[in-house]
Amino acid sequence: MGGCVRASNPRGSCHDSLGERIEPLLPKVERRKRHAGRKRLDDRKVLCGILFVLHTGIRWEFLPQELGFGSGMTCWRRLAEWHQAGVWERLHRLLLEELHAAGQLDWSRAVTDSSHVRALKRGPKPGRARSTAGDRAPNTTC
Repeated sequence: MGGCVRASNPRGSCHDSLGERIEPLLPKVERRKRHAGRKRLDDRKVLCGILFVLHTGIRWEFLPQELGFGSGMTCWRRLAEWHQAGVWERLHRLLLEELHAAGQLDWSRAVTDSSHVRALKRGPKPGRARSTAGDRAPNTTC
């Protein structure tokens, strides 16, 4: 993916190839006619802001406005919006397909983490568990 912005050059722009890949995956948001409010910030600028925060590890609220990526809250909201729309999952699949087609994937090192695989039928139902306790002690009051 190459990254959009490096911490040493925060004013750099997103790579065109990344923008071209992600743009068709982004949900189209129509501007309201009545009470339009502020114009929505360009998706590519927000993407750069998101990648800048994720790359540098700074907190969302500390994203400098001077970089032109919008506020940290704008980037955070757009990240959540795109996650809800499935953008990141589709982008991941797209990149995997491109890498596979180019012979760049080594599946021999792939791992499946079962903690993220949903068990739909919850496995076999065991019979009633047998008690592991010893026999009951004799009653000494009789």
